[in-house]
Amino acid sequence: MNEKPWDEVVAVIGAGPVGCVLAALLAQRGFDVTLYEKRPDMRAHTEDAGRSINLVLTNRGLRALELLGVRSHVEQALTVPVLGRMMHDLEGQLTYQPYGKDDSEHNHSVSRSELNRYLLTLAEKNGVTVCFGHALVGGDIERGELVLEVAGEERITREVDAVFGADGAPSALRQLLVRDHGFEAVVDWLEDGYKEIPFPAAPDGGWAMERDALHIWPRGHHMLMGLANLDGSFTGTVYLPHEGEDGFASLNTPEAVLGFFERHYPDAVALLPDLTRDFLEHPEGKLGTMRCRPWHLKNRALLVGDAAHAIVPFFGQGLNCGLEDCTVLDELLEQHATLEEVFDLFDMSRKPNGDAIAQMALDNYVEMRDRVGDEEFLLKKKVEHRIEQELGHLYRSRYATVVYSHIPYKFAQDAGVIQQRILHQLTRGISSPEEVDMAHAEALIREELTPFYEARDIDLSF
Repeated sequence: MNEKPWDEVVAVIGAGPVGCVLAALLAQRGFDVTLYEKRPDMRAHTEDAGRSINLVLTNRGLRALELLGVRSHVEQALTVPVLGRMMHDLEGQLTYQPYGKDDSEHNHSVSRSELNRYLLTLAEKNGVTVCFGHALVGGDIERGELVLEVAGEERITREVDAVFGADGAPSALRQLLVRDHGFEAVVDWLEDGYKEIPFPAAPDGGWAMERDALHIWPRGHHMLMGLANLDGSFTGTVYLPHEGEDGFASLNTPEAVLGFFERHYPDAVALLPDLTRDFLEHPEGKLGTMRCRPWHLKNRALLVGDAAHAIVPFFGQGLNCGLEDCTVLDELLEQHATLEEVFDLFDMSRKPNGDAIAQMALDNYVEMRDRVGDEEFLLKKKVEHRIEQELGHLYRSRYATVVYSHIPYKFAQDAGVIQQRILHQLTRGISSPEEVDMAHAEALIREELTPFYEARDIDLSF
């Protein structure tokens, strides 16, 4: 255990949710923390229309908030529970898949802007100095020198013992490290993009769809999703190819947009009174996976969150992975006495997990878009749910280990490969989960999966 008080002067670049939580945790450890954000204070400005995409908070992210003593407040005051997926087919028929073994295992839908505003104030209450309108534009990172542009005009220089990059996928700090220190960073873009399509509240102010579910309209090469907000509305997001017949480029008139939605999402059209206006006016977002290495420079710089490992949003783990970075870093600061040692260990432990969740998020996109309406896939999900109900001490799904535990992402990914082999064997020749031979299921799990968990000291009692 580290008994040395941390008193270094440090900068955190980027005042998004991860940057705010990181800054607050560092301040709790005794660091002199300044948080630099290139944008104005969002608490005094209205967010740009079409960019208020909801986030999902799960146990990994909530654990970081627990370290700051605010988990319960955030859950109760800022979020809507999400207990499962609600699939909408072309005829408007609904199919529900619960996420966890029971309703106690659920996700939390939260407005990114509302969460960010709350965390900004929390960082300030923890002693963090926040400087808005300050953009990192240069400096000598190895010497601890930062050059910041203030309000797009004058440039100032600040000296720090270390700098943390929490400034998202376009990270200015990462760009400096690539330019000056040979860091590698590659972005793999999807051929698909997204737009926000808001669902307003029902006329009585309530929710026009089932509140406690993630609504998905899977259509093969495109999909629509909806997550509930506290005010009765849903934040909808449509994912389409950039080009092609059903791509954003071809949907450029009100008639084309309405015709497309009436063909593919007919039950949603009645819930979207401003559909064509919102679709045509809202910006088209890109989707990509950013892989970087290394994540740190000696004891001088460390990248966290999307600055180190931006991923696509289809496992709901982008925010949670970034907040788990903060938790892991806080634990290392508790255990070790030098920043160089902390940064080395952070890089070694988090990089494999960042790569794992990046791949799982891509896999989950295919699952959500293509497979949640597939009968074989749905059968496997139902069988898996029965196994978790009856053999939960031996088997938890990959989804559950990612979302409801703190088991390393890499272990969850590797266990998932074994689980798919088991489910393939158990569903062969059956048409319902009641037909599964549970004695055979238990034998398969004990033979193929249990040794994997035991070798890695994985506890499934979460």
